[in-house]
Amino acid sequence: MVLTGTIVNGLAIIGASLIGLLVRNIPEQMKTTIMQALALAVVVLGIGMTLKSEQFLIVIGSLVLGGIIGEKVDLEGGLNRLGAWIETKVGAQENGSVAKGFVTATLIYVVGAMAILGALDSGLRGDHSVLFTKSMLDGFSAIIFTSTLGVGVIFSAIPVVLYQGGIALLATQINQFVPELLMNTFITEMTATGGVMIIAIGLNILGVIHIRVANLLPSIIVVAGLVTALYFI
Repeated sequence: MVLTGTIVNGLAIIGASLIGLLVRNIPEQMKTTIMQALALAVVVLGIGMTLKSEQFLIVIGSLVLGGIIGEKVDLEGGLNRLGAWIETKVGAQENGSVAKGFVTATLIYVVGAMAILGALDSGLRGDHSVLFTKSMLDGFSAIIFTSTLGVGVIFSAIPVVLYQGGIALLATQINQFVPELLMNTFITEMTATGGVMIIAIGLNILGVIHIRVANLLPSIIVVAGLVTALYFI
């Protein structure tokens, strides 16, 4: 089944988030240390992804153009409003807690290269191993994120399933009209562009700086456009 890996990933986030709600009595100092450790790991992961680029000008151009588009449509504001709407439905104890957990977890689980690569593997080859691995990583982090950021994390499973499921379904048809070289170049530069955003997410979690990462998400689409344009030039 094409969507097996995606469904497992969504269920892992939901299940782990429920566990996180049950262990919210973790000492604050321990939560802080664990969150900082996860944030540092996220930064290192992002650096590794970024260094995979073979044409870094594409990464820079994609981030600039994607940032302009994201700021124009205010994706971050939209995600925050969605989180706030969810918050009114579930009745969060702390104002803004659901939105923060939802946005942070969604960005981490969706932006990473494993989400796209795993979904492509599911659709192109019926191989769900990457998404199964991602499910383990997401599940572990969801326990910590939920115990720290609250119930909003559990709702990140929705965009994860929609995003990865859409890619997997598209991938079942994509190899019929996209050349292999073009696809490989896109994956490489998309991974590097996503890596920059992953670094930004890690810095946000550490509290070093506040970067509107969601407004950089259109960069992924811009990467596809730039890579395609360069391929046919």
